[in-house]
Amino acid sequence: MSPQRFTIREHPEGLMFNIRVQPRASRNKVAGLYDGALKVTLTAPPVDNAANKACAAFLADLLGVPKSAVTVVAGRTGRSKQVLVACPRHRAALKRAIVALTTG
Repeated sequence: MSPQRFTIREHPEGLMFNIRVQPRASRNKVAGLYDGALKVTLTAPPVDNAANKACAAFLADLLGVPKSAVTVVAGRTGRSKQVLVACPRHRAALKRAIVALTTG
């Protein structure tokens, strides 16, 4: 089976993509791709929504958007998640920023 390609999907409110989260890591970082998803390691534990909040804040910082613009829309209790980045304008620039995360 060949690995899935990383895809960014259009959404009426912005852009969506898949992530794979590894909680309780030594540091927050983007660790490449994992099975068609952006792999993100976080220092936060997977309790009381802490990892989801840390993930949204970390991605917002990397993408240069407000924390409120990043939402985990699916997979809140698992490692595989779908993220929505709200972006009514300048989607091309945001898409380039997301793709840049995949290349390191």
